[in-house]
Amino acid sequence: MKAFVTGGAGFIGSHLVDKLMNRGDSVTVFDNLSSGNKQFLEPHIKNNNFRFVEADLLDIDNVKKEIKNHDTIFHIAANPFVRLGEKQTRLDLDQGAVATYNLLESMRLNDIKKIVFSSSSVVYAETPPIALPETYGPTLPISLYGAGKLAAEGLISAFCGTFGFQAWIYRFANVVGIRGTHGVIVDFIEKLKKNPKELEILGDGKQQKPYLHAIEVCDGIIHGFEHSKEQVNLFNLGVDSNTTVTGIAEMVVVEMGLSDVEFKYTGGKRGWPGDVPRFQLDATKINKLGWKAKYTSDEAVRKAIREILDSQ
Repeated sequence: MKAFVTGGAGFIGSHLVDKLMNRGDSVTVFDNLSSGNKQFLEPHIKNNNFRFVEADLLDIDNVKKEIKNHDTIFHIAANPFVRLGEKQTRLDLDQGAVATYNLLESMRLNDIKKIVFSSSSVVYAETPPIALPETYGPTLPISLYGAGKLAAEGLISAFCGTFGFQAWIYRFANVVGIRGTHGVIVDFIEKLKKNPKELEILGDGKQQKPYLHAIEVCDGIIHGFEHSKEQVNLFNLGVDSNTTVTGIAEMVVVEMGLSDVEFKYTGGKRGWPGDVPRFQLDATKINKLGWKAKYTSDEAVRKAIREILDSQ
């Protein structure tokens, strides 16, 4: 396979590149390095089957040129900082809808038909306390990040229906692991390094979500790609357990060897505007294809904490 990976120098993208390269695929990474790190790709730089292009998906002429001679697109690039939408209201329009359109149009012009897309559980928004199947709706995001992901899903589906593309769309649980550069675990570690006696926790700490390790996410992406052949293949990637924000804080404290840390909550059920305080994904569909997360949510979180601390 000749794979073109957008955002391949980022957190999830670089893990996916590792998996593709280990499979023996030919990989081109297209990344503007706004949040990625080229060091994550260091093991592959001198491999003849690997190529790195530092460029932006908003430059459609460059996308059209670089995408040539590939057969499968893995679209991982996105704004990774959900809260930025509060201040930069156009960001998720550009990084979600416009960037995805540029990619799809470049595929059309180069006769490339297969796209694998990393969406998010945030497209479901606030829901009843049930495990959400892929058929749950209506999907009404409460964050601009979620709106950008849902818009991208819509464009991908439309290009499949209009131009005969084939797509694999994955709605992820909260992803954690080595190379993570932001999120609740990194936030807690950084705060405790500055003040090991006190930890600010956004919201009431009762936010409860499923956490999935990045390596397992990439295993799920490839497994679904290899074992599902519909025109539009939509999957939840999740785990049938969850972890509270306070639970994460407690694990971070233990793994950092701290004690007598006072937790201070900012209050309210959300950590920030657009935060979904509680959700659970139903991953039965991809489980039936033979993929299932090996780690529980708590195990994935603890593993990620240890990896991040060991890397510092």
